[in-house]
Amino acid sequence: MSLSTLRVSEPRELLALIPHQLGFRPAHSAVAVSLRPPRGQVGLVIRVDLADLAERADGPRLARALVSHLDRDGADRCVLVLYTGTDPRTGSEPAVAPAVEHFREAAAAPFGEVPVWVVTDRGYLALDCADPCCPVGGRPLAELDATQVGAQMVLAGSAVAGSRDDVARIRSAGADARKAVARVRRRWVARRAAATSDAALERWRLDSVRAWRRAVAEAGDSTVRIGGSALGRLEAGLVDPRVRDAVLVALVPGTGSLPERSVTGARTSAEADAGLADALALVVDPSLGVRPPSGATRIHERALERVVAHGDRAHQEPALTLLALLAWWRGDGARAQLLLARAFESDPSYRLAHLIDDAVAQGVPPGWVRAEA
Repeated sequence: MSLSTLRVSEPRELLALIPHQLGFRPAHSAVAVSLRPPRGQVGLVIRVDLADLAERADGPRLARALVSHLDRDGADRCVLVLYTGTDPRTGSEPAVAPAVEHFREAAAAPFGEVPVWVVTDRGYLALDCADPCCPVGGRPLAELDATQVGAQMVLAGSAVAGSRDDVARIRSAGADARKAVARVRRRWVARRAAATSDAALERWRLDSVRAWRRAVAEAGDSTVRIGGSALGRLEAGLVDPRVRDAVLVALVPGTGSLPERSVTGARTSAEADAGLADALALVVDPSLGVRPPSGATRIHERALERVVAHGDRAHQEPALTLLALLAWWRGDGARAQLLLARAFESDPSYRLAHLIDDAVAQGVPPGWVRAEA
């Protein structure tokens, strides 16, 4: 089932879809869903903390921001889905009533009446439904597992993390593997410091980009383990903005040898910046935006995740930021936010992370999403 055929009259399908859209199972959350004309196509899916939406002073402001994002997404209707521990109709969830009031008040003008569904730890229900339509505790959660959209998402390879934190968790490599990569990284950093001529620096940058190509080639073969040499050189290389930007360009299809040319004397700094801008336009510009190629993007993510897993835990902002960019490009804002939070823990002033964070925080979708809206 494609999103374009998902009908609002099938609430189970919508509720089954949301965790796949977010990448994790929400808890204590409010999720606003954009429904686009003419057939209720599911569009933007935005999650916020339920307590924040219920807050007396800031809740109405947050509700208006959510509604504004849905409106810009082209919605003509919307649905609010709440994730709570128990059935709120029993009075056990005091945040539900103010959260719903704030959202419905903000959505009344553009969208009219907003249906509200609730998913608890044990069941699901329509908030305004009385027994026997939705019994106390809701209908069994098992019904959400037996849906067409759920089956299709699983067959398409979609996986749902158990919690929001799991979305961006990258398991650390073993101590021996990390020590081997650290030795290479230190040597590569020392070689960068010793590159006193333009030619030597150019060779160092070019070899760092080649390390990225090698890491990607090895990540694309599940039978091959990425060597410490490629990971150590890549980790050290990503600290250099020119190398990092060259890797960013390499994430975009159709850029060919531009990453290598952008770090050599064949291109001036201005030309390299123009090449980066052209590549980024394919990600962010709705008139040019292209979908991320699923196979290649997963391989790129795997290579960057291995850099994080094997590298210095306190200084992974370049790799984490590039991973956040890929997540945002795929439309996975939740993962992008968590990866950016980790990048800011390493360097609160990291400029590229702030640029991506601004887009995520403002609910700006990647170019291909806006082009298809």
